[in-house]
Amino acid sequence: MSKKHIVLHTAPHVKKPQDVPTIMRNVVYALLPIVAFAVYQFGISVLALVIVTTLACLGTERFFNWMGNKPSSLSDWSSTISGILLALTLPPGFPLWMAAVAGIAGIAIGKAVFGGIGYNVFNPALVGRAFVQAAFPVAITTWTPAFFTGRFSEFVPSSLTAPFMMPPETAEWVKQVAVDGFTGATPLSLHKFQHISTAPFDLYTGMVAGSAGETSALLILVCGLYLVIRKMMNWQIPAWIFVGVVATSGVLYLINPEKFADPVFMLFSGGLMLGAMFMASDMVGSPLTPKGVMIYGLLIGFLTVLIRQFGSLSEGIMYAILLGNAMTPLIDTWTQPRLFGARRKSA
Repeated sequence: MSKKHIVLHTAPHVKKPQDVPTIMRNVVYALLPIVAFAVYQFGISVLALVIVTTLACLGTERFFNWMGNKPSSLSDWSSTISGILLALTLPPGFPLWMAAVAGIAGIAIGKAVFGGIGYNVFNPALVGRAFVQAAFPVAITTWTPAFFTGRFSEFVPSSLTAPFMMPPETAEWVKQVAVDGFTGATPLSLHKFQHISTAPFDLYTGMVAGSAGETSALLILVCGLYLVIRKMMNWQIPAWIFVGVVATSGVLYLINPEKFADPVFMLFSGGLMLGAMFMASDMVGSPLTPKGVMIYGLLIGFLTVLIRQFGSLSEGIMYAILLGNAMTPLIDTWTQPRLFGARRKSA
């Protein structure tokens, strides 16, 4: 009589045919149309920006692999995503040497010090962006007009600034190359500092200035939906962020519509769509429980509007996501469901 063996092991017992490299590779696929539109909109300066930040992230990742005597982790695509996302959050004419610094800081401070992929608390791309926001405040707020003439044959002058040198003045250059109707100011800065509104259609389609990959809300939404359909993104995270933004900005708009922006403008302007779809939804830095996801999303939406309307910066999604990342461990602790069969703690 043959003996039968029973194998016992812990969950999960049923696994999807997806691994980390597969998911990360599909995120790269989803980002490529956004990169393509950014290059079409701002030219070869953005292409160079994406190449530099991606190479800086990959090089830093490989350096820490070597320092830690670990096998190369470049094949998991996570650093590639960080490099692309970082470039998309930067101004199109951001000096390339500063972009390299941002990539190095993002991986070193935001990922390597925590132990690598799966252990980082904060989104590495946003850590890199926050680092250069503090280190180079003038360059990070210098914008390029969209669809300027000669964008496929020449760089934005500030892109090729030598290391540790001040970028050239761009005001006169903007006047010379800007297409009629386009300026270097972003919709958020125009509304916050000059009380000038931007047409919703321009926000949907990307006919505005801004960071390299944040301008076309519709394109970002479509690319994010690709990951949702492939079940590689928790759609509830961006959904709750949108709810938080609409609710908070809606209340403020009802209080004073002359001072505060309407919810539609808040939803489709700036980097909100890119941050909600591709950064806040990072599996490592976001909560695991359904209640936690709701709290996390609403918190980010609330903080984004709060920073935009009452802070000194016109944009707030970056810091809102980083604060949400910092709160994730606590949110997970607070929202853990009761174990089956366990008694509730008495008051």
